[in-house]
Amino acid sequence: MASEHIAKAYDAELHKLNNTIAEMGGLAESQLGTAIEAVITRDTELAARVVEADVKIDHLERELDNLAIRLLALRQPVARDLRAIFSALKIGADLERIGDYAANVAKRSIALSQTPAVRPVYALPRMAHLAQVLIKDVLDGYVQRDAEKAYSVWTRDAELDEMYSSLFRELLTYMMEDPRSIGPCTHLLFMAKNIERIGDHATNIAENLYYLVNGTTLEEVRPKGDISSLEVIMPDRAPQ
Repeated sequence: MASEHIAKAYDAELHKLNNTIAEMGGLAESQLGTAIEAVITRDTELAARVVEADVKIDHLERELDNLAIRLLALRQPVARDLRAIFSALKIGADLERIGDYAANVAKRSIALSQTPAVRPVYALPRMAHLAQVLIKDVLDGYVQRDAEKAYSVWTRDAELDEMYSSLFRELLTYMMEDPRSIGPCTHLLFMAKNIERIGDHATNIAENLYYLVNGTTLEEVRPKGDISSLEVIMPDRAPQ
C-alpha cells in the first residue's frame, strides 16, 4: 500500500509539472496577443497590463523549478521521467523568455503610441499571429507528446524569420524615405525582433519536446530565414 501511495504521489507531481508548463504557455501566448492588440489600438493602459502581468509567468517558472528540484532530489527519476523533468526545466525557461519578449513589445507600444502612426505597423500583427501559432502548436505537441508537431514547429520558424527580414527591409527603406519616421520605425524594428526571438524560443521548445519523446536530439541544422544581418540597403541617390 505504501508503495502504491508513493507511486500515485509521484504521478501527481509529474502531472503538476506538465500542467504548470501548459499554464505558462497559455499565459505567454495570451500576453503576446494582448501586446499586439495594444500596438494596433495604441492603448497604453492595455500595454501596461501586459507588462504588469509578466510577473505571473515569472512566478510560475519559480514554482516549476522548485517542483523539478524536489522530483530530482526525492524521486530519483530515470529514463523517460528524467527526460521529462529535464525538458520541463528548459521549456519553462523558454516560456519565461517568451513572456519577457511579449512584455517588451508592450513597453515599446507605449512609446510608439506617443508618435505619429506609420504604415509598416500593419506587418507586425502578421508576425505575431504566426508566433502565436508556433507557441500553441508546440504546447499542444507537448501535452500530446507528439514529436511530429515538434518537428513541424521547428521547420516553420524559418517562415517567421523571413517575415522579419522582409519587415526589416521595409522599415529601413521607410526611414530613408522619410526621416521623420525614424523614431517610430525604430520601435517597430525592436518589436519585430522581439517577435522573431519568440519564434526562436518556440523552436527551442520543439527541440526539447523532440528529445523528450524520442530520447535523441534533432541532428539536422536548424532552418533559418533571417538574413537581416546581411542586408545592405543603399539610398536611391546621393545627397546633393
